[in-house]
Amino acid sequence: MDTPASLHNKRIGCIGCGNMGGAILGGLAGRPGLHLFGYNRTPKRLEPLLAKGVKPVADIPGLVAASDIVIIGVKPYLVAETLQAALPALRPESVVISIAAGVTLRDLREVVQNRCHVVRVMPNTPALVGSGVFAIEEDPQLPQPVLGMVLDLFSLIGQPIVLPEKKFNPFMALVGCGPAYVFHFMDALAEAGVTMGFTRQEAIDLVTQLFLGSARLAAVPGSHPAILREQVCSPAGVTIAAMNHLDRTAVRGHIIDAVLAAHAKS
Repeated sequence: MDTPASLHNKRIGCIGCGNMGGAILGGLAGRPGLHLFGYNRTPKRLEPLLAKGVKPVADIPGLVAASDIVIIGVKPYLVAETLQAALPALRPESVVISIAAGVTLRDLREVVQNRCHVVRVMPNTPALVGSGVFAIEEDPQLPQPVLGMVLDLFSLIGQPIVLPEKKFNPFMALVGCGPAYVFHFMDALAEAGVTMGFTRQEAIDLVTQLFLGSARLAAVPGSHPAILREQVCSPAGVTIAAMNHLDRTAVRGHIIDAVLAAHAKS
């Protein structure tokens, strides 16, 4: 995907280049027309990004001064402290993007004292391989050109979606937490494979390909998971016997309850 015109020659900095912040910068690295900067309290964490062309900055004000778009990738409890350090360098045209869970738009506006645009984004961990899903909170105060630029930015490394605030916590419970549910199920299938005689690596490789192929099939336009499941279940066959066991033991209900438990905690 080519770099959109809205991002041409944009300077993008990230404060906190751990797993998620580093994944975003790493995914953007090498895109023509982008200039990337990073700051991390532990400089060693920046080393893999430096090899990709990210320029290190010695402190938070320096990074903010060098950037048009500032991604806040620190832990939620550090967001206020980080933005306070950034205040002297913020400009009216600056765009601050927070990827911290639980930090609201109101929180962000208060800390930056309405000096610049703020955006709340919730990623998930497949962003590490350029296949993330990014929820962007709907904000009537955000100018459309700025929203378009943010959508273009995250389209380079995954799928962005604009959601109202009331759907942000549900998104977190379903999609933000979702990789853990998927990996839990994958691990269980791999254990079954080992039990039946596959080596552990064979089982993991087979299950990984199973999920990759199934996800691609589910992504075909017009597909529906229930119909795809039915297509595998021949009358009186092996698969329907397995599905009946899952239904008798209420696995479907437990999965739903797990997501609702995450939502209740969010």
